[in-house]
Amino acid sequence: MIGKTSEFLANVKMELKKVTWPTKKDTYASTMVVIVLVLISAVYLGGVDIVLSRLLRMVLG
Repeated sequence: MIGKTSEFLANVKMELKKVTWPTKKDTYASTMVVIVLVLISAVYLGGVDIVLSRLLRMVLG
């Protein structure tokens, strides 16, 4: 059991050395894209919510 665990951890260490981590610039750019898309989605969904609420209020009077 301990042999398999240490082998697994050695393999994990080897695989982590192969990982290409993003640069600070890449991370910043990706974060900005996510923030902008979330804001656009929030504005769109807020607008749809307002329009549907007003329509429902008009229908139910």
